[in-house]
Amino acid sequence: MNIEQIYTGCLAQGAYYIESNGEVAIVDPLREVNPYLSRAQKDGANIKYIFETHFHADFVSGHVTLAEKTGATIVFGPNAETSFESYIAQDGEVFKIGDITITALHTPGHTMESTTYLLKDSNNNEHAIFSGDTLFLGDVGRPDLAQKAAHMTQEELAGILYDSLRTKIMTLPDKVVVYPAHGAGSACGKNMSKETVGTIGDQKKTNYALRTDMNKEEFIKEVTDGLLPPPSYFPLNVKLNKEGYESIDTIIDKGTRALSPNEFEQLANETDALVLDVRHQSEFIKGFIPRSIFIGIDGGFAPWVGALIKDIEQPILLVTPEGREEETVTRLSRVGFDNTLGYLNGSYNAWKSAGKEIDLLESISATNLETKITQENAAVFDVRKPGEYESEHIVDVPSTPLDFLNDHINEFPKNEPFYVHCAGGYRSVIAASILKARGFHNVIDIAGGYGAIKKTDIKKTTYVCPTTL
Repeated sequence: MNIEQIYTGCLAQGAYYIESNGEVAIVDPLREVNPYLSRAQKDGANIKYIFETHFHADFVSGHVTLAEKTGATIVFGPNAETSFESYIAQDGEVFKIGDITITALHTPGHTMESTTYLLKDSNNNEHAIFSGDTLFLGDVGRPDLAQKAAHMTQEELAGILYDSLRTKIMTLPDKVVVYPAHGAGSACGKNMSKETVGTIGDQKKTNYALRTDMNKEEFIKEVTDGLLPPPSYFPLNVKLNKEGYESIDTIIDKGTRALSPNEFEQLANETDALVLDVRHQSEFIKGFIPRSIFIGIDGGFAPWVGALIKDIEQPILLVTPEGREEETVTRLSRVGFDNTLGYLNGSYNAWKSAGKEIDLLESISATNLETKITQENAAVFDVRKPGEYESEHIVDVPSTPLDFLNDHINEFPKNEPFYVHCAGGYRSVIAASILKARGFHNVIDIAGGYGAIKKTDIKKTTYVCPTTL
C-alpha cells in the first residue's frame, strides 16, 4: 500500500494518490491530471477510482478529464447529482483497490453530499480517512457554502456537521490518520493548521470543533462565528464540478498563443479583455500596460484571481515572466478561468520597446510615509485581512480589505494623493493596480507594507495576538 499527498500550496489543497497491488485510487484531483497519470505509469498501475469528497467550490477538480483519459469510475457520496457519468455511493459502501478497501462514510454538513473515505489496510485495520472539507486539521468545513443549494440555513448545516463528526469520525480509533483536502490559507475554513497530515487523536485534543464537552448549540455558534463572505467565484466552480468542463489541453492550447504588441493591443480592444500582469510586484511598479491588473504568479495567485475577477468567462490577456505562460494558463484554469486568449510575446519589455503607452506606480518607503503622516496628515488605507488589521494597525487608518475592495471604492480620494499598504507589498500592489484601472491615479504604494511600518515611530494600536481575537 502506498499513499501520497500531492499538495498544491497556491490553493492550499491536498489531492491523494493511493496504490495497492497495481490498482490506484485518486482522491480530489486537480484539473491538470498528468501528474497522476505519470505516477500510475511509473508504478505500472491502473487508475480504477476517482473519489470526490464533495463538489468543490474553490477549485475545478480533474475528475472528468482523468476519467476520460483512464476509464476510471468517478465516485461521489449520497445526494450528489452530476451531468456526466458517475457512481453515487451508498453510505457504508465498500470499494476494493488491490489489497485494501475504501469505505464511503456519508458526512454531510459542509455540503449535503460531503463524504469521508475510510481506508482499511490489507489486514482490515482502519488506517486513514480522506476527510475532504468535513474535517481539517484545527478546523472543520464552513457550513455556509451550500446553504442556497441545500435550501437550508448555515446553522442547520452546522448542526448536521456536528452529528456527522460525532457519529462517523470521532468514533474511529485515535491512531487513524487524517488526510484533509485543505490546509492554512484556504477560504474553505477559518482556523486551519499549517500541518497537512494528522491523526484523529491529535484532533480530539487540539481542534476546537471536536471538544468532547461541546454541545450542538455551542458547536453551531463557534463554527459560524466570524465567517467572512466566500469569494464570488465559488458557486461558479461548483457548477463546473457538477456539470463538467472543457479539456485543459484545449484551454492551454488557446491560452498560450503568442501575440506581438500590435496583436495584443488589437485583441484587447476587440474583445474588451482584461490585461492581467503576473510578473513580480517589483517589476510591475517600474512599468506596466495602462489599465492592466497585477496579480503576481508567485503569490496566492489563483485564489486572488477568483476573489477579484468576478466573471470566470472574462476574456483575459496575459503579461507573464518569459517562460511561465503555460503555468499561468494552467493555474487560471484551476479556478475555472478558461477564457485566456493569449500572452504578450516578449513580455512587458516587448511592449515598451514597441513604443506603446506605459504607466508607473509610485512607491515610497515607510520612513517617508512617517514624514507624510506627520507633515501632511496623509490618507492611508490598510488592505490586509480584517484579522490582521484587528491584531495591529496604524492609528486612525481604516480597514479596506483587498478581498472587498469594491465595497470601499468610494472611500478613496479621487484628486489627492493617498497611500495603501498590506503586510509585505504583494496585496497593496494588487489593490493599487485595481484602483489605477478605476481612475484613482494618485494612489501610492508603501514599500515593505506593515512589516516596514512596524520599524518606524508611526503611531500604532497595541498588538493583540490573532489567536485571541
